[in-house]
Amino acid sequence: MSTHIGARPGDIAPTVLLPGDPLRARWIAETFLTDARCYSEVRGMYGFTGTWNGHPVSVQGSGMGQPSMAIYVNELFTHYDVQSVVRVGSCGAVSEAVAVRDVVIASGACTDSAMNRIAFHGLDYAPVADFGLLRRAVEAAEAREGGSPFHVGLVFSSDSFYPARPELLGEMVPYGVLAVEMEASALYTLAAKHGRRALAICTVSDHVIHGEETSAQEREQTFGEMVEIALAAALR
Repeated sequence: MSTHIGARPGDIAPTVLLPGDPLRARWIAETFLTDARCYSEVRGMYGFTGTWNGHPVSVQGSGMGQPSMAIYVNELFTHYDVQSVVRVGSCGAVSEAVAVRDVVIASGACTDSAMNRIAFHGLDYAPVADFGLLRRAVEAAEAREGGSPFHVGLVFSSDSFYPARPELLGEMVPYGVLAVEMEASALYTLAAKHGRRALAICTVSDHVIHGEETSAQEREQTFGEMVEIALAAALR
């Protein structure tokens, strides 16, 4: 039994959706899964297992930021033998090409975090998504009729929600960074370390340039398209 999840062996499916918000985890389980049951409430970070189209799948809250997310992903990989993790979170658009409620499928992640610099002795490791999950997510997004626009490209995984130098992120936009979030870089690195599969799919909750934003309730309960894309990609 792990320290922070506390589930029993066999409670968690090989495929896990990973929202940061534990209330979004509960909403996903109640909305998309059949026969979902809660396997963890430790620290209020809910985890559920059910089925989707007959396939077992779990949903686990991870908290905000790379340090918190890394705790849960490490335990999912090492204690519960999880094979695939798909982050389903929110992000802030930093490009004029991206609008609020668009879906961003992260092919790779830049970061200001020191986690990888410490691990790789100052070298810059480039964390990328699992190609199989990425390809299937793009195919699922393309197959949706009347869905929100989606974008495939780089995200920036920030260690600070309120950065001291917010203008620095603008330097990366001309190089293809579409949005800012707080988890994908560490997720992709941990998946590579453990030989597992990972992908981050995010809904744009706010626009850094324009100031447009969604409400907390909307972020918790209305970002269903990315969940459907994630399920189709991970369990096809």
